[in-house]
Amino acid sequence: MSDEHATEMVARFARAMVEHPEEVSAVLGEDRGEPCVDLFVAEADRGQVIGRGGRGAHALRILLRAATGPRSAGGLGLRIVD
Repeated sequence: MSDEHATEMVARFARAMVEHPEEVSAVLGEDRGEPCVDLFVAEADRGQVIGRGGRGAHALRILLRAATGPRSAGGLGLRIVD
């Protein structure tokens, strides 16, 4: 799966998790020189995306890893941006 498709996939899943889906966006970025998806959500929805104990964010990272491969092999990471 291309990085662009994986980015859109993360945005779609995040939109399903929040109360304000119109405020969700995802773009390709870099985190410490590694490629990642920067996920932007409304401040009120951050807790829903992260989830209890980080489970929501972990689930999004697993989906991203399944779509693009592990970060060590050039896959994408996920960063939830303030």
